[in-house]
Amino acid sequence: MEYGFTTAAYVVAAVLFIQSLGGLSGQESAKRAVWYGIVGMALAIVATLIGPGSGNWLLSLVLIAGGGAIGYVVAQRVQMTEMPQLVAAMHSLVGLAAVLIGFNAEIEMVRVAAMQAAGDAGALEALKGFALKVAQKAPVEITILKVEVFLGVFIGSVTFTGSVVAFGKLAGKVDGKATKLPGGHLLNAGAALGALLLLALYVSGAGSWTLILMTLLALFIGYHLIMGIGGADMPVVVSMLNSYSGWAAAAIGFSLSNDLLIVVGALVGSSGAILSYIMCKAMNRSFVSVILGGFGGTTGPAMEISGEQIAIDSDGVAAALNDADSIIIIPGYGMAVAQAQQSVSELTRRLRAAGKTVRFAIHPVAGRLPGHMNVLLAEAKVPYDIVMEMDEINEDFPDTDVAIVIGSNDIVNPAAQEDPNSPIAGMPVLECWKAKQVFVSKRGQGTGYSGIENPLFFKENTRMFYGDAKKSLDELLTKIA
Repeated sequence: MEYGFTTAAYVVAAVLFIQSLGGLSGQESAKRAVWYGIVGMALAIVATLIGPGSGNWLLSLVLIAGGGAIGYVVAQRVQMTEMPQLVAAMHSLVGLAAVLIGFNAEIEMVRVAAMQAAGDAGALEALKGFALKVAQKAPVEITILKVEVFLGVFIGSVTFTGSVVAFGKLAGKVDGKATKLPGGHLLNAGAALGALLLLALYVSGAGSWTLILMTLLALFIGYHLIMGIGGADMPVVVSMLNSYSGWAAAAIGFSLSNDLLIVVGALVGSSGAILSYIMCKAMNRSFVSVILGGFGGTTGPAMEISGEQIAIDSDGVAAALNDADSIIIIPGYGMAVAQAQQSVSELTRRLRAAGKTVRFAIHPVAGRLPGHMNVLLAEAKVPYDIVMEMDEINEDFPDTDVAIVIGSNDIVNPAAQEDPNSPIAGMPVLECWKAKQVFVSKRGQGTGYSGIENPLFFKENTRMFYGDAKKSLDELLTKIA
C-alpha cells in the first residue's frame, strides 16, 4: 500500500514540476507555475516521510521546521539585487547535500560488506532501508552503485565550491576578475584525470580513501573553474551551476533508487544546460569558452574612444520625452540596485497615457541572473505585452525617437560590433545608439561589471543622466506633462 501511494505521489509531483518549468517560460504563467512547484515539492516531502523506509519522524519534523524558518527569514531579508548570489548559495547547498548523501552511502556499503564478510546472518536480517537494499545487491550491482555514488560526490563537490566562489564574486566579496593559478587549464585537466583514476581504484575495491581524495580534487576543480571566469559571464555561471546541481541530484537519486529525485535532477540539469546554451548564444560565445576560458581574452589593443560624455538634467530629458512618439526603455542591473522599477513603471504609465508608444528591450543576460529584469518589471506591474526580447525589438531602434538606458552597460556597448579587439567582440547587443536620442541613467562615469569602457556614452546623440536611478526618475516624473 505504502509503495503504491509513494509511487503515485511521485508521479503527480513529477508532473507538477514539469508544469512548473513550462509555466516559468512566460511572465503571465510564472506565478501559477511557482505554485505548481510548491505543491509538487510539498507532495514529494509528505510521500517520502510516510513511504517505505521512513523513520526518525521527530528529527525530520525538526529539520523541516528549521529549514522552513530559515527560508522564511531569508526570503524576507534578501533584496531582488541579491537574488543572484542567493541562487548561487542555494546551489552550493544542493552540492553539499549530494556529497553528504554519497558519503553516507559509502559508510553503509562498508558496514554491510563487513557484515557479509563476517557471515553475521543476524545482523544482516536486521537491516532495513538503504542498508537492506545494499545487502540484496549482486556484486555487479554494487559496482554500478559505487559509480553512481562516485559521480554524485564528484559533481556535488564541484557544484559546492564553484557555487561558493560564484556567491563571493556576485556579492563583491571575491574579485570579479578571471583569476587562475599558474598552470591554468592543466591543473584542472590533471585533477580531472586524477579523479578518473581514483574512480577505477574505488570501483576495484581500493577503499574509501579514494572517494575522499577524489572529493578534495573535485572541490579544487570547482574553486579553480569559477575563479577563472570573469564577472561578465556570471549569469551563465549561475545557470551552469544550476545544471550541475541537477545532475548531482540525479546521480544521488540513482544511488538511493529514488525515482522522483532522478526525474527532478534531470529536469533541473537539462533546463540549466539549455539556459546556459541560450545565454552563450546570446553572447556569441561557446559554452566551452565560457567554462574553460573565462572572460576577457583580447587579440590586440582596444579601439580608442574619442569625445566626451555630455550630461543632461531632468528638464532636458522631460522635454525630449514630451516631444517623442516612440520610446524604448532598456533596464539593467543599475535599476535593480536603485530599486527604481516602480518609478520606471510610473514613467511608463504616464507616457502611455499621453499617447506615446513605450516598450522595453530585454537582453538575455541583463542583470546578473537570467530573467532578472523580467521579474523586476513584473513586480512593478509593467504590462507583459510591451516587454520585448532583444531579437524582437533590435531592428526597431532606427525608428525610435528616444532610447532610455537605465543602469545597463555591457549589453548596450557598440564595441561588440565596432571593435574586433574588444573582449565582447561579436556579442549581440541592443543597438540603442541607432535611436534618434539616447539618455543613459547612470551613477557616474565608471565601467560596467566586466570593466570595459562603453563608446555609447561618447556618441553625439547620447546624453548622460547622472545620479541614482530612482531619484533621477522621481525628479523626472514631476516634469512629464
